[in-house]
Amino acid sequence: MRRFLDRLYLVSGALGAIFVLLICVLMLAQSLLREFGVRTGGVNEVVAWFCAAASFFAMAHAFKHGDFVRVTLLLEHLPERARRRLEIACLAVAAVAVAYLAFWANRFTYDSWAFNEIAQGLVPIPIWIPQLSFALGSLLLLVAVVDELVLVLRGAKPSYVTAVEERHARGDFSSDV
Repeated sequence: MRRFLDRLYLVSGALGAIFVLLICVLMLAQSLLREFGVRTGGVNEVVAWFCAAASFFAMAHAFKHGDFVRVTLLLEHLPERARRRLEIACLAVAAVAVAYLAFWANRFTYDSWAFNEIAQGLVPIPIWIPQLSFALGSLLLLVAVVDELVLVLRGAKPSYVTAVEERHARGDFSSDV
């Protein structure tokens, strides 16, 4: 199960990276095509959808690898036992909040599909298609948060803490800037 989950987070991060690459390609193509007088108005909408896809697909990977913004000022000054309890409480709250987000993101996407809602801009596609990245990304983040909660409840150190500690051991403090 651990191998499957780690691969799932890796694929999720890779999808986020692919969407970032696609944003770059589209924006470069749009700039080049404008020089030749080609209209590219719909590209802006696609880029906006790809920005959302990049963000939501990358969330689970970023969370598991310690790249989410965490306020650790209090945690760093607590004894180990209190730190673990607070970490569990924070992960439990996060699991509930992300479950709420995932539920409504998926409900919203389903409603768009059920009502055959079409995008209002220059690219008239069913809006559930770009919304799908929001729905799937929120589910992936929920899996990652619950995974961390289970790990910490079992007594393990959170993956995101371990990842940051490993970076610091290598002398990489770039995530702290």
